[in-house]
Amino acid sequence: MSDAQKLAAALNVSAKSAQFDYKKARAAARADERVDWNATKALNADFNPDVDGCESFVMRDGSVCAWVPGRFAYAPRPKA
Repeated sequence: MSDAQKLAAALNVSAKSAQFDYKKARAAARADERVDWNATKALNADFNPDVDGCESFVMRDGSVCAWVPGRFAYAPRPKA
């Protein structure tokens, strides 16, 4: 299981809450030591919560925990 799969599973539990938003997702991801914050910042350089909903997170193993707006959930993407 990739790091992105693990983070997506954890975030998707929280995403079911009516109060879930990008700030809560970011706070949960900040607590995960597997997130590569420099790569995540680069990936989300043009992030706009009004348009994008939630940020995606790049993991240290190269996988991405990507926000899927149409599903209102996170899904793992394999290493590039």
